[in-house]
Amino acid sequence: MKEYGFMILGTFFFAFSVAIFAMPNGLAEGGIPGLALLLYYSIGWSPSFVTLLANGLILLIGYRYLPRTMIVKSIVTIPLFSLFLYVLEDKSGPVHDPLLAALYTGVFTGIGFGFVFRSGSTTGGSSTIARMVNHKLGWELTGTNFVLDAAIVVGGIFVIGPVQTLYTVVALFIGKKVTDYVLEGFESKKVVHIFSSSYEAVAKSVRTNLGAHTTILQGKNDENGMDEHLIYVSVSKQQLFYLKKLIRDVDENAFTVVHTVKDVSGGSFSKAHYPTQKTFSSAKKEKQYYKNQAEE
Repeated sequence: MKEYGFMILGTFFFAFSVAIFAMPNGLAEGGIPGLALLLYYSIGWSPSFVTLLANGLILLIGYRYLPRTMIVKSIVTIPLFSLFLYVLEDKSGPVHDPLLAALYTGVFTGIGFGFVFRSGSTTGGSSTIARMVNHKLGWELTGTNFVLDAAIVVGGIFVIGPVQTLYTVVALFIGKKVTDYVLEGFESKKVVHIFSSSYEAVAKSVRTNLGAHTTILQGKNDENGMDEHLIYVSVSKQQLFYLKKLIRDVDENAFTVVHTVKDVSGGSFSKAHYPTQKTFSSAKKEKQYYKNQAEE
């Protein structure tokens, strides 16, 4: 039920973007909605009618190549998008700043696509054609989808002109970024590699104070062939400051490498927490404990 909620919400946002911001401001889109808008600008055909007809034909031709669950959801999404588009058509006037219009179009399109993709559905059109071509000819999905969308956007030069086409590219770029945020979240994740002679103390401090899972990997120093250990840990962006402070409190000479990653989920990551000031004094005690152990 949650998936269908995302699907309906995403379809509405996408239709809202096309009808309220793209149409009144002479902007195009990628895929079938983009083609429908170009036909609307050139010969006045209703985008709601064109999207329903074109997406329906494409889905009918390609049903054998699509997963059954996607077909069922697309059967709901395609007419729903056209219905929302029909209701919202001619409900808004132009924004007198084309850059603002492109920004609004991109943001609402990105939100719409993000929710639709999270529901496991598609908006039909070029993504369905790309899947069919992939099945029949083995062409790569993302690349094929990009070429199809780009062909429609470039074709817009002859209908809406080069300036409006450039604003359309801006809207598509923003839409892609917003879609990524909806799918992956706004909070970036960090994977940290820690090289330390006090690796056990560092790992224990991180597990205890941040609640993060640590993995210790063994390797060899390329220069002298001696064994050394690497701690692998994933934390949120906000926890990175605390992690570095915990590492310094245990081993000031530790070598730390930080990587930004797109998505981390499951395991201890969802249970991670932020340390208090008391944490850092305990980290120093652990450092002293392991130092005494080594001396003994």
